[in-house]
Amino acid sequence: MTSVLVVIESDQGAMAPASHEALTFARDYATSAGLPLNAIIFGAESGMAAEAGTYGAATVHVADHALLDDFGPEAWGETLAQAVTQTAPAVVVSCGTDRGNEVLAQAAARLDLPFVANCTEVDTGAAEMTRTQWGGSLLERVSLNAPTRLLSIAPHAFDASPAPAPGAGMVMPFAPVLDDSLARTKVVDRVVTSSGVTLSTAPVVVGGGRGVGSAEAYAPLEELAELLGGKVGCSRAVTNNGWRPHSDQVGQTGTRIAPELYIACGISGAIQHWVGAKASKNILAINTDAEANMVTKAGHAVLGDLHTMIPAITAEVKKRKGL
Repeated sequence: MTSVLVVIESDQGAMAPASHEALTFARDYATSAGLPLNAIIFGAESGMAAEAGTYGAATVHVADHALLDDFGPEAWGETLAQAVTQTAPAVVVSCGTDRGNEVLAQAAARLDLPFVANCTEVDTGAAEMTRTQWGGSLLERVSLNAPTRLLSIAPHAFDASPAPAPGAGMVMPFAPVLDDSLARTKVVDRVVTSSGVTLSTAPVVVGGGRGVGSAEAYAPLEELAELLGGKVGCSRAVTNNGWRPHSDQVGQTGTRIAPELYIACGISGAIQHWVGAKASKNILAINTDAEANMVTKAGHAVLGDLHTMIPAITAEVKKRKGL
């Protein structure tokens, strides 16, 4: 039986939130196409099958092998290729993260199949889709004709939601045949550079651009972000000036964010930055330039000096929190 197969991205036995997006998209696709929704997990099963079931997966193929104890693009790609050959799904879906795209690319090369990355819209019947190119500054309409369609969805393009009626999440063991040479690219160690809320997962991001003025002037933004349980981000111009590390950069060549609220302070909103911020649920722009791109695209805007506005917002938040 053909199906829609979702590649579950995980790390040390925990499912990545990006896979929730992939499962949600694939569930709607499978329903429209009249196909069952299945998933594949790499490594020992650790409760992820049941988690996939809550998002609608009927069957979860669990690929267990010594080379799959941690992420390795070649081993994961070869495993996926073997699973596709054995189960013949109609469509294979992952989220368009670095890992998701790399695993699908590996599988596509091994299967000699085309692969379309970072889709924002997919037509079930016509096999047509829209995908982002050039970091999101271009939308391309393409057709994908193949016995098995391999595609990834753009991060934050689809909101994740559990299935109204959970799937069975039935575990189906899968034993791939993997050569030891596939371990040449594999995660073998980790260094924790930060803990807690990250820029990509923060519910609130307070971003600063060139208008902040200096590295020291970010202190009020840090205070506001901490009060709101969020993180501080910045534009590329800021990292180029050495005011903030690259890990704080929001944009095409930085981190793509999707917070409930993005407060953009002194940021012009160049296309490279907008690509990384446009998935934010709400955007508040603070700028003295009423014609700035970020101001015109934001849902809310305050025209004024950020050095006055941010302390005023912080004072009000403290007042309401009784601090």
